[in-house]
Amino acid sequence: MSTTTEAHRPDTGSRQSALVRGLGNALRSREIAVAAVLVLVVLLTTLKSPSFLFGGDNFRDLLVTPSILLLLAVGQTAVIITRSVDLSVGSTLGLTAYLTGKLFSTYPDLPIVAVFAAGLAMGAVLGLVNGVLVAFGRVPALVITLGTMYIYRGIFLSWAGSDRITASDMPSGFLDLGTSSILGIPILTIIALVVLAIVGYYLHSHRGGRELYAIGSDPDAATLYGLPVTRRVLSAFVLSGALAGLAGVVYAARYGTVSSGAGMGIELQAVGAAVIGGVAIFGGAGTVWGAAIGAFLLITINRALPVIGIQDFWQRAVVGALIIGAIVLDRVLSARQERKLVEERDHA
Repeated sequence: MSTTTEAHRPDTGSRQSALVRGLGNALRSREIAVAAVLVLVVLLTTLKSPSFLFGGDNFRDLLVTPSILLLLAVGQTAVIITRSVDLSVGSTLGLTAYLTGKLFSTYPDLPIVAVFAAGLAMGAVLGLVNGVLVAFGRVPALVITLGTMYIYRGIFLSWAGSDRITASDMPSGFLDLGTSSILGIPILTIIALVVLAIVGYYLHSHRGGRELYAIGSDPDAATLYGLPVTRRVLSAFVLSGALAGLAGVVYAARYGTVSSGAGMGIELQAVGAAVIGGVAIFGGAGTVWGAAIGAFLLITINRALPVIGIQDFWQRAVVGALIIGAIVLDRVLSARQERKLVEERDHA
């Protein structure tokens, strides 16, 4: 009988140690840490002003408003993990949002699904332009996408001019997407979460997604190993552009109006959301789940700070401090991991 008891002890100890390791990994997770900050911000602001969460449509707005930034941050994550960046997503959003209004005003009976497809296709083409210039031109993505950001914005301004898309130009069925919910969850939020799940699964479980991480970790080693570096970088930019195009369609449904300033400056928020969510700006690490939480955190902070009486300048300063803090933390953790690997190698 004692033998049976002894036989079971290692299994119990193994399960306990596995539980401890799992708990330790969870506590060290950047995603959980950022989520905890998000919950803390919501709780403290609600204690200060209960209407922040419970007044009118505020709770719904806290869910639906980040959906646009979430889509951009997910696409941005795919690009950043390859050691690149896409600064053109804001201009792409503006172009596709305006395209959405123009399609509906020109073809009133056009199916809504076709307009979503057109936005995705246009965004993918603009992303492909970025990818070709980066992958084949061997020019840093920061330079390329900064240039295309202004080019796409210039095309948008030339096309739109002083024109403005209004709710009367779009069908009510499309605008209802911006106000309707399913089981209390806004439809636009559901769309963003579905995209998040698909891309998250691809990056985590599909060979192509894992190769993006390998390329970002060490591009030279990835090339020597025979990975299709050029094709993967192209696919990352196409994905980023396509999701920016989808975000443009969602923008039109959310706000019901599109002017020449649509999407201006949101590209930096997308990068910030990804970095705050734990995506390494130097590539090779991070998840879309963290980027999504980062998007929710940025939008929530922007809504929370005025409620507690913080002026606009300090609102921007807080967001900037979060981004800088996330980058510094990433470098500290990376340096610590490198030292740990060196120590393990020396003791081997």
